[in-house]
Amino acid sequence: MKSMKKYIDDADLKRCGKLLIQHQLTIAFAESATAGRISAEFAMVPDAGKFLKGGIVCYDADLKCSLLKVPKKQLKEFTPESETVTRSITQGIQKLIPADIHIGCTGLTAPGGSETPWKPVGTMFLHGIQGQQQILDERIVFQGNPDEIISQTITFLARQLHQYLKAKNK
Repeated sequence: MKSMKKYIDDADLKRCGKLLIQHQLTIAFAESATAGRISAEFAMVPDAGKFLKGGIVCYDADLKCSLLKVPKKQLKEFTPESETVTRSITQGIQKLIPADIHIGCTGLTAPGGSETPWKPVGTMFLHGIQGQQQILDERIVFQGNPDEIISQTITFLARQLHQYLKAKNK
């Protein structure tokens, strides 16, 4: 059996966990392209039960509408993998799971979605809010296979969240 290379930086996740606990903040995720991997990786952080509330996997566009109340018009106009829809799933998870911070993620990890020359495979969208304050709004393009793209997304998110939480100390 081949051993899987670990692409995710555990140190960044652990730093986030420490700061979330230190600030007594909780977090919840709405995931599409990452299919629960963000929640799973944060769950592996020591004392995750002190900050991780949970997550929803809304890989299918119909779930984005029915569960997270994304308007169907948005899906048609902007596609399920877009900044607009990522913001909407973040707002949707905020209504479903009580937490201090809510993060949404959509994107294209493999061909067959809504890729275009402007939005190639590897394009990922992250949106985060704390209450009504936007703390994260990113469109990033990563390279690699689906596992590598997802791993890079999680590492990027952990670094961005760490920077945000670290700034709260000042």
